[in-house]
Amino acid sequence: MSFLSSASPKLPPWKVLLVDDEPDIHDITKLTLSRFRLEGRALSFVHAYSGAEAKQVLAREEGIALVFLDVVMEREDSGLEVARWMREDLGNQFTRIVLRTGQPGQAPEERVIVNYDINDYKEKTELDRTKLFTTTFAALRAYRDIMKVEEARQAQLHYREGLERVIAASAHIFKQRNLRDFASGLLQQVVALLRLETSMLLRLRGASAISGEQDYEILAQIGDHEADDGILSPSLLSQLDDAKSNKISRLHGDTYVGYFPNSSGKASLLVLKGVEEISDLDAQLLEVFCSGVAIAFDNILLTQEITDTQAELILRLGDVVESRSHEGGNHVRRMAEVCQLLAQASGMSEEETMVLRHAAPMHDIGKISTPDAVLLKPGKLDAAEWEIMKQHPTVGMSILDGSQRPLLKAAAVIAHQHHEKYDGSGYPQGLVGENIHKYARIAAVADVFDALMHKRCYKDAWPLERVVSYLREVSGSHLDPQYVELLIANLDAALALNQRFPD
Repeated sequence: MSFLSSASPKLPPWKVLLVDDEPDIHDITKLTLSRFRLEGRALSFVHAYSGAEAKQVLAREEGIALVFLDVVMEREDSGLEVARWMREDLGNQFTRIVLRTGQPGQAPEERVIVNYDINDYKEKTELDRTKLFTTTFAALRAYRDIMKVEEARQAQLHYREGLERVIAASAHIFKQRNLRDFASGLLQQVVALLRLETSMLLRLRGASAISGEQDYEILAQIGDHEADDGILSPSLLSQLDDAKSNKISRLHGDTYVGYFPNSSGKASLLVLKGVEEISDLDAQLLEVFCSGVAIAFDNILLTQEITDTQAELILRLGDVVESRSHEGGNHVRRMAEVCQLLAQASGMSEEETMVLRHAAPMHDIGKISTPDAVLLKPGKLDAAEWEIMKQHPTVGMSILDGSQRPLLKAAAVIAHQHHEKYDGSGYPQGLVGENIHKYARIAAVADVFDALMHKRCYKDAWPLERVVSYLREVSGSHLDPQYVELLIANLDAALALNQRFPD
């Protein structure tokens, strides 16, 4: 994996603070060092003319590499007090201090260097051009080396903290069991890891040329992106195509597009907005994190594939049953969608909701054994025929019973109980109220609603007002009143599903 960042900016000049109450000393020092260069960097001067002013400058200015500090200014020990304050009160251990004095007897050299953490001590009379150059070289080289050590230490701390965040983030990610929750959690952790605010995670679609769909599927999104209702802007699409074609991570202006392949063949693309550059350290943390979750991502994709395959098989089996009864093939799709709508409205967990949605199409699987003479009879069934029809819940349960797969277990419950009634007058067990599984109670509401709204071999479609009136009439007797009210409260969404899947 390759991370490309913007070119390193030109390094600024070395910042030098001149502290002296004699303006001529400032002018002479600047003139003498005007051609000074260390590693191609010149000097930038900051001025202070008293100890008090020096403290103000040091408190507000960052990155001062060297201080030329006069000893005697407003007081005999002003410079020494500034040096002590820098090291002890300000906590600045990095800036180099060269003490300059015109009155060496006022501050003996040995005592000053030992007691005040001074890096060099010079009498003004001995600082000719050559000695001033060599003193400045030595001080700035020392500052450079100290800062390199400090940067390495800070980088090590940052990397350790980053690894701790990676471990914590990975632990959170591994708890997620479905693809979109996983993607959303992963995205949140990446944003926190790199301290960003805007991010998007996409997946390359499989068989996009066959389906004719867009090449990318947005799995999760944080912040304001150039995407509206899943439609990606041309500029972002171009950047995604570049990452996909070249299999490389790249920075485009302030947009970072990361390419992360996995063994499933469905590579993921990470879009980070507002990024000036991805540092080598952050790139390493991102690689550690993404490599750590790649296995989990693959496992979730595999689980998702198995779940999707199960759901599709169930849906197709449901279609087969409905086609035998000459009912619209979209009945099972509408019912599954309405079941999902009611489950979400009731506050059911996302995992349970999706199990219900995928299992609901198998509610009438037992009708596969019902004779055509009974199943397709246009009129009312006689007593004997009705007894035959009432067998299909038990048959459906017997077909699906025994599986340990959550989808098939749910389908078996729904097939067996969806004709139970809330007041206990249903069949085949005569269960009452909440003794009927909530999946079956939701499926019963969805099934009745769809049956009344559409034409059947034994009836015409009912108008909406009559359907709502009937649902209220049987609420609490045939159907669970909680889910009846939720359906009526979300009627517009249910009608939109009818339009989406017409007969």
